[in-house]
Amino acid sequence: MSEPDRVVRLVELREGPLQADEVLAAVADAAAGGVALFVGAVRDHDERRAVVGLGYSAHPTALSQMQAVSDKVASEYDVLAVAALHRTGRLDIGDAAVIVAAAAAHRSEAFDAARALIDELKATVPIWKHQLFADGTDEWVGTP
Repeated sequence: MSEPDRVVRLVELREGPLQADEVLAAVADAAAGGVALFVGAVRDHDERRAVVGLGYSAHPTALSQMQAVSDKVASEYDVLAVAALHRTGRLDIGDAAVIVAAAAAHRSEAFDAARALIDELKATVPIWKHQLFADGTDEWVGTP
């Protein structure tokens, strides 16, 4: 398949806002017939409980693990480019929390790679969500 070092074009953790345009630009490729973009946003509820905001905290190894996941997807899927951004810090309802993209010659490969990228990031990278609920309670999600 692809060489990860040429295909992985953007992998970052950021405290500031994430922009889909930046991720799309990172995976732009003249040979791409399909680009799949996923934006994970902060929603106003979780399991019927009103959410007013949340925060993300990342383990010091989170960025290197994001890179490893991106390299793995780049090597296992027939893609031209992949990119992944994840937010840390305090987020409000509607803010982008994570953005991933994959570009490939055909749409099916782009979709498959983007789905694998977000699923693997969420399953393995040590980034924890602290949800704040309207009733004044809170909850940590994804902690060990």
